[in-house]
Amino acid sequence: MFNTIFFVILAAILLDFLLDGIASRLNLSSMTDRIPKEFEGVYDEERYAKSQEYTRVTTRFGWVQSVFGVSLLVGFWLAGGFPVADAWARSFGYGEIGTGLLFFGVLTAGRSVLSLPFSLYGTFVIEERFGFNKMTLGTFFADMAKGAVLSVLIGVPVLAAVIAFFLYGGDWAWLYAWGGLSLFSFLMMYLAPTFIMPLFNRFEPLEEGELRDAIEEYAAQVEFPLQGIYVMDGSKRSSKSNAFFTGFGKQKRIALFDTLIENHTTEELVAVLAHEIGHYKRKHIGKNVVISGIQSGVMLFLLSVFLNVPALYEAFFMDQMSVYAGLLFFGLLYSPVSMLTGIAMQILSRKFEYEADRYAAETTGHPEWMIDALKRLSKDNLSHLTPHPFYVFLNYSHPPVLQRIRAIREIG
Repeated sequence: MFNTIFFVILAAILLDFLLDGIASRLNLSSMTDRIPKEFEGVYDEERYAKSQEYTRVTTRFGWVQSVFGVSLLVGFWLAGGFPVADAWARSFGYGEIGTGLLFFGVLTAGRSVLSLPFSLYGTFVIEERFGFNKMTLGTFFADMAKGAVLSVLIGVPVLAAVIAFFLYGGDWAWLYAWGGLSLFSFLMMYLAPTFIMPLFNRFEPLEEGELRDAIEEYAAQVEFPLQGIYVMDGSKRSSKSNAFFTGFGKQKRIALFDTLIENHTTEELVAVLAHEIGHYKRKHIGKNVVISGIQSGVMLFLLSVFLNVPALYEAFFMDQMSVYAGLLFFGLLYSPVSMLTGIAMQILSRKFEYEADRYAAETTGHPEWMIDALKRLSKDNLSHLTPHPFYVFLNYSHPPVLQRIRAIREIG
């Protein structure tokens, strides 16, 4: 009844759960009552205590979610839920592609319904308690509805195409799927900033004034073509601050949250913008695209191999083999590799953040601008200032703020 693949996947799920639990526990133990010297005068005792309580509450809530998620997956698996869902999807007689869409649809819908209470609690209880949430129930459910519509309009055709590639593509199906998904990814880089992101947030060009003048002066200095600097209404959902760079070519844009503009000085905002431009100048976005493309190609090749391995389906108690079920089951089998590549990508991402910080410090000529921006961001977002190294290793795409500040001072 239980074969080798069954135990490999179960062990991978439990190992990931165990590592996450250990890392989270270590992260809580790394907190100290003493404000780090670098942040003395930035945090007062009350604000620092609040940041630590925020870390405790969100970590414990994450534990509850993890326990629920793993229990649900393993329980559904051991109870024979996958063959039941498969039998239901097959009962409509829609063929392999239609059946696959129904199979994924019912599983996705079930997971969404069961995770809804956690999303509501996290947003309207935890984030509300710490003063972050600005979202109304109407906005929350409108976002859900928009996400569902996009999943149907975009996700369904993509899933159908992948199933079709592996049904009819023969030995080179993985290569066709790789090419198709790569093309789709590039297309989304152009479409997302223009058509998808505005469905959720309003983007308005940064208005004339001191900030825009300072940004334009800096952009001219570093020879960066200013094709779009936008203010995003992040305050519609949260008081947290951020900035990001997205898109390619004429569609590339830098977006500053309105909360970021409200809470920071012009010099700090120029430094934040310089950091984002640094990612572009150091070709971080392109490098990530290439690496992700290579990873996708390797994964799709391995998928093409395991789709024809009966033991993969037997591990989930399936009576019939199918491309659509194989996609899901291989995803679970591939999870240990995904975890390792994810850690590697986090390491690379942290390296890129250091490089972007360095670029900002050197090109503005004022390292303290970036340091001040990082300090204010940390304070406003109630960041954990002293995370445990193992937790950082597993989860952080950005270096801890104290390490970033130390690295900027060394440039100095």
